[in-house]
Amino acid sequence: MSDAIVIEVVRKSVTVDCTVEEAFRIFTADATSWWPYESHSIHETVSEIVFEPHVGGEVYEIADSGERGHWATVLEWDPPRRLVLAWNIRKREEPTEVEVRFTAREGGTSVELEHRGWERLAEAGTEKRANYDTGWDFVLGKYVDRLA
Repeated sequence: MSDAIVIEVVRKSVTVDCTVEEAFRIFTADATSWWPYESHSIHETVSEIVFEPHVGGEVYEIADSGERGHWATVLEWDPPRRLVLAWNIRKREEPTEVEVRFTAREGGTSVELEHRGWERLAEAGTEKRANYDTGWDFVLGKYVDRLA
């Protein structure tokens, strides 16, 4: 019998009124226009959010001071359909994994986010998962507002 901890994956889905290509572009190349960095960032003030568009690329914020704050490493980059990130804010712990899929649907694009790998964080995983479960609702709400 295994004592492995299993923590439920965070799953979120929103629909936006635009093409798959535009949904992917806004999510990545134009994240600064919608990400709620006032409440969900490392630095107090942020001038830019960068997704380096290739496997091994970095996702980071740039503070008004010019300082960079690491968010993630790109594991898979398949525009405009999918991206997978090793999510590791400030590189302080084992990364979790965020996958975002963009699929054309009647009336726009379905954007599905899956955040998994909480077990890697051991005992802290359950609490962090709960924070991200509500956090992703807020963040994706800002994304939907941007595309409305």
